[in-house]
Amino acid sequence: MPHHLYNLVAFLISALVVLCITPLVRKVALKSGRVDLPNARKVHQGPMVRLGGVAIFAGVLFALLSVWALGGFGLQATAKSNEVWGVTIGGLACFLIGLADDLFGLSASVRLLLQAMVAATAWYMGVHIDFLTIPFVGLVHLPDALSLIMTVIWLVGMANAINWIDGLDGLAAGVSGIAAVVMLITSLFMQQPAAALIAAALAGGALGFLRYNFNPAQIFMGDGGAYFIGFTLAGVGVIGLVKSLTTVAVVLPYVILAVPILDMSAVIVARLRRGKSPFVADKRHLHHRLLQAGISHRLTVLYIYVLTLWVGTLALAVSGIPSGLGSAIGATLLLGYTSWQVWKSTRQSQT
Repeated sequence: MPHHLYNLVAFLISALVVLCITPLVRKVALKSGRVDLPNARKVHQGPMVRLGGVAIFAGVLFALLSVWALGGFGLQATAKSNEVWGVTIGGLACFLIGLADDLFGLSASVRLLLQAMVAATAWYMGVHIDFLTIPFVGLVHLPDALSLIMTVIWLVGMANAINWIDGLDGLAAGVSGIAAVVMLITSLFMQQPAAALIAAALAGGALGFLRYNFNPAQIFMGDGGAYFIGFTLAGVGVIGLVKSLTTVAVVLPYVILAVPILDMSAVIVARLRRGKSPFVADKRHLHHRLLQAGISHRLTVLYIYVLTLWVGTLALAVSGIPSGLGSAIGATLLLGYTSWQVWKSTRQSQT
């Protein structure tokens, strides 16, 4: 089978499994009373199942196992094999941490400690950031101790960043799906087929989940789904892009995931400036601010999708991918139109 077809197979299997399993997960959770109740900070109005991550994880896992059985990974080098295992096992562990939090509730400190241990293990298995791009200096090699710290911050930070934007119907799933598709394209361009396969399965799972998660949502992905997706996206960014030793490749994951990164960073800074813990939830995220400005739920989500697509196409353009520049121009025009719609909605809500 031509190698590019393995990516399509991974995407389709993951999406189909999620489409089939999600209603079953919802039914079981409703019967067992595993629901998320509304409160002052949350947008949903009634009890909602938040175990959709089980379906997403199952879809991605089944897709990767299927492609592996078909010989799609074809990993010969032990080092590359270890990297792939580091991302997949790390994703599994983060899913379990989130699932435990969804079912039983874990403190923020316990979650962070467990996530840091998982990220450190992934680093030991070869998922590590070895280089940073410093303005006016270029590519700088990191010593092991700094590489470990940067990798743990990146993997744990992204797991939580995706969880933090999971505040509106379909928001985290759509943003993650778009980012995964961009990572699939860039990983293929950087000739990192194993990373591309993981990105393809993740894209299929996240976008398939939108069938039940887009507004009005029937189910949420919960911490299990968000931690799994965030960690896996971050891991693919490391083994698929950062491993390519070019100044541009090293910064690509940060560009592709700029929307959740900047949202998380802005919220943390705002909370610290107010003398509050960065882990105490509030309504200071971008999606909360757009809602408060009078923009509808759906337009808010679609606007953040377009922002994610825009930064993704910028990554395609700067990486030199054919038609990347054309994609970026198209996405810029779409962002301009969507921004005009947002501005118009804001004006209408103020009159």
